[in-house]
Amino acid sequence: MTSEELKINVEKALDEIRPFLESDGGNISLISIEDDKIVKVQLEGACVGCSVNQMTLKSGVEMTIKKYAPQIESVLNVE
Repeated sequence: MTSEELKINVEKALDEIRPFLESDGGNISLISIEDDKIVKVQLEGACVGCSVNQMTLKSGVEMTIKKYAPQIESVLNVE
């Protein structure tokens, strides 16, 4: 998979996650993909500073991204 295909797949994963975040007044943006294995995202709106956001990021977001792009090793939230 090329870096461009990887980015498209990660965006598809974020599109799947986004409606759940938007329903709570938040959003998520792709910041970067490093070495084709580390995804950096930024939580926005109501998701910033939310006590459950780290758990949400690790479980839901990472799991969904790995479904689309299995080579991704981790997902990091950029403040």
